Amino acid sequence: QVQLVESGGDLVQPGGSLRLSCAASGFTFDYYSIGWFRQAPGKEREEVSCISSGEARAYYADSVKGRFTISRDNGNNIVYLQMNSLKAEDTAMYYCGTKLVGYCGGSPPTYWGQGTQVTVSS
Repeated sequence: QVQLVESGGDLVQPGGSLRLSCAASGFTFDYYSIGWFRQAPGKEREEVSCISSGEARAYYADSVKGRFTISRDNGNNIVYLQMNSLKAEDTAMYYCGTKLVGYCGGSPPTYWGQGTQVTVSS
């Protein structure tokens, strides 16, 4: 079955960096897009970034453009989210998800990981 496992969340100071990982199994990884989402307490889940299959086109929310970079390792079935210049407002639970299509955008993912907590605080 489809399984997504996030890791890499931590407590980091403002201006710091983290790299999140999303390890996938149970489907043909390189055929499908993977997205990163986050949810802060009291707020709705929002999409942060997505990477498509094939040409691996990357998409970013305006709030993270220039600071976050998404990438994928099709050999190891992992999607990474490199987060630099972190701000307090980046504090959230981060989830990866897929709806088993090759493109990004449209409806939310069908499958989700359990999440990894990112806290940005001094």
